[in-house]
Amino acid sequence: MESQKKFPRNFSFEFFPPKTPEGMEKLRSTWKQLAQLKPRFFSVTYGAGGSTQERTLGSVLEIIADGHEAAPHISCIGSTRADIAATLALYKSKGIRHIVALRGDLPSGAASAGDLRYASDLVAFVRESTGDHFSIEVACYPEMHPQARSPQDDVRRFKQKIDAGADAAITQYFFNADAYFRFVDECEALGVAVPIVPGIMPIGNFSQLARFSDACGTEIPRWLRLKMQGYGDDSASIRSFGLDVITELCDRLLSQGAPGLHFYSMNQAGPVSTIWQRLGL
Repeated sequence: MESQKKFPRNFSFEFFPPKTPEGMEKLRSTWKQLAQLKPRFFSVTYGAGGSTQERTLGSVLEIIADGHEAAPHISCIGSTRADIAATLALYKSKGIRHIVALRGDLPSGAASAGDLRYASDLVAFVRESTGDHFSIEVACYPEMHPQARSPQDDVRRFKQKIDAGADAAITQYFFNADAYFRFVDECEALGVAVPIVPGIMPIGNFSQLARFSDACGTEIPRWLRLKMQGYGDDSASIRSFGLDVITELCDRLLSQGAPGLHFYSMNQAGPVSTIWQRLGL
């Protein structure tokens, strides 16, 4: 963890592009509220195979027009080099200078994985096509990517993304701080020298969280799962307990040298703002 302590602390918030005008209105009020916390940037996710590209771009441009830095996600799976080059050219023409580069998931029913198989290929392609125009964030998995062969292989693949030209990394969310610290130490031992910012998922709806976590390979510790299940339908107790757990996690991460936090906001300002106040940030 030692080399992480030298990086300036960066905080960021992630949104998904809303499907409805009401959703967009809600997102506007969310980012206006969270902007008061002065994050370094907001990121906006991108659907499988670029299915939300227009809504992603629309949200990003509105956030930028409102005076904040915003980074669209871009994924390579299911896309040709020409598709990706066109997206990068569009982002460049709109004055976007920051992206989150991901492999992405193949849309159901899609025939081809596309020209670029891995996020490291995408990062290399972005650098070849656009030089150092974009600041590039990539993803990493303290508890191992669900499709990785082994934890060691997963760390090596992450290093390939950094070697290809990524500037920083955001982790998948986790609830076990030790997994993060160990992962960072392993990366540093391989010579990775970029900020590895912990991804944080506030706990609001437990059944939704359990579904997400099973899909992305995040472990919900047994004590946490049982405690949450014990609350049944008592959503107020789940939220209150969830705030305690996540605040403690964030506090431990920051006090032991994590270079910031990236909140998966689920387009809600409330839980993140409460955690932020409790942390005294």
